[in-house]
Parts: sequence; structure tokens; C-alpha cells
Amino acid sequence: MPGRRRTPRRPARQDTERRLMRVAVIGAGAMGAGMARSLRRAGHEVTVWNRDPARARRLAPTGAVPASTVSAAVTGAQAVVTMLFDAAATRSVKDELTAAMEPDAVWIQSATVGVDGIRELAHGVPRLVDAPVLGTKKPAEDGTLVVLASGDPSLLARCRPVFEAVGSRTVVVGDQPGPASALKLVCNAWVALLTAGVAQSVQFARALGVDPRLFLEAIDGTPTGAPYAQIKGSAMVSGDYAPSFAVDGIRKDLDLIVESAGRTGLAPQLLAVTRDLYARASAAGHGDADIAAVVEAFTAPEASADGHARD
Repeated sequence: MPGRRRTPRRPARQDTERRLMRVAVIGAGAMGAGMARSLRRAGHEVTVWNRDPARARRLAPTGAVPASTVSAAVTGAQAVVTMLFDAAATRSVKDELTAAMEPDAVWIQSATVGVDGIRELAHGVPRLVDAPVLGTKKPAEDGTLVVLASGDPSLLARCRPVFEAVGSRTVVVGDQPGPASALKLVCNAWVALLTAGVAQSVQFARALGVDPRLFLEAIDGTPTGAPYAQIKGSAMVSGDYAPSFAVDGIRKDLDLIVESAGRTGLAPQLLAVTRDLYARASAAGHGDADIAAVVEAFTAPEASADGHARD
């Protein structure tokens, strides 16, 4: 029948194309910059603020407009995306941000801030959507992040053009802020554990006199293998720690993860040991390097949980 020739998703794409938005991006680090570029590629108007103005100015060739203040970036925006380092950095801009928001604008909070952090940020803000993302620098640049979203369904619907510009799919977790940030901690716990596990096997192979590339070859394509293991394992073998997700970033997340796990009564021992491994890598000088540098923790001097090497 003629009506069946249209694919079911075509009307949604047309609707999105008509709903180009004015979006403010607060935070132009690796993730925020990538998201801003993806938003511009989708045709949205974008203003950008960053504490270091030079980072915001680097996005000017994309058509994004650098702003000198949070207020200047947010004024007139229909959606405001925050992608700052942690809850403290996000709290530091909350008052200025909310004061400048348009009456019907939506705050899309995408930084990893933990369960307590998102509750604090959402307090007194009726139009906040909890929307952390899965993915690192390249998926942010490519617009293929996975958005974890929780909030009022009517607000989530309004955010859809932004989510579709920055992500390949959206996982709706709940109808209020909080569950999405909780799921982000669960996912990042897996990322941290998987990367540390690969690092241990790479160094174990070396200790036994086996080429660690053979370990990666052996698990490739098997049920015990994972594409992420190949990506991070190859970086470990080559020593290329160009940052995609920094060691100090996962350390911050693991602090939130261990704290949250402990409050639930879940035994946190494995998570705590994993956090200590990343602390050791940071203490060895790899805090700004990619999380693949956790492989250095297996040869670095022992460090305490706060990242300081022990004598």
C-alpha cells in the first residue's frame, strides 16, 4: 500500500529538522567541545562558555559563538547543556545560569556529578533534565554518544533535538532527575573495571615473558573479548596515552561510585581497589593521560587512595 512505503522514522527526522534550537553549552573541554560541534553540524545555533575563554574561541570556526560570561551564553537559549568536570564546578555556575535562563528554557545537565550532586543541582530548578552521556572524546565529536536521560517526560521531548544531535540513541531511565546519574555511575564502574582488568593482563603477560599482543589476539572475537579491551589494550601495548577519558576523570567518578556503593550496603572492595589503581597511575604522573595509563599502576610505586605515593 502506498502509505507503507514511508519508513517509520522519517516523520521524526523531519520534525527534528524543523525544531532547530538555540543551545548554550557550558564547558568546552573535550566532551563539551565535541558536543558543541555536533550541535552545530545538526544546524542548531550554539553559544559556548568556558572558564578558559581560549577553549570557547577555538569553536568559533564551527559557527559557535564564544561568550564571555555564563549569563551571556545562556541568555536567549532554549536549552542549556552543562558539561563541566564535576558537581563543584557545576554548582559554581548554577546561580548565574538559572538567573539568566529564559522562562521556558531547559537545563540539560550532562556532567558526571553523582546521585547527590544531581539532586543538589536540581533543587529549585523545575526544568532540569538529568542527562549524562556514555562515550568519550571521539563519540562526542562524531555525535554518537549514548544519552542517559531522566526527567519530566514533557521536558525530555523538548530535549530530543539536542539528544539526537549529540547521540546515536537515548536511554530513558526515569521521570525525574537522579536515575540517569545513578546509571552513569553503574556504567562507569564497568568501564573502570574493564580497563583495569585489561591492564593487569597486559602486564601479567609481560611479566611471564609473553607478548601482550598475543593476549589481545587470543580474546579477540570471543565471548570473553570486548571491542573496548582491544582499543585500550592496544594503547597500553604501544604506550600511547593520548587522552580520550583522563585518569583523573575516572578517579573522580570512582570516588562517587565507591561512596554511592557503600551507602547502599553493596560490598565496595573491588571498586575501592580499582580506584586505588587509578590513583597510583595519577601519582606516577599520568593524571591527564588516558585511562589506558592505568597499566602503569602495576609497575608504579604504591600510592594511597588520595593519589599520593607512599614512601
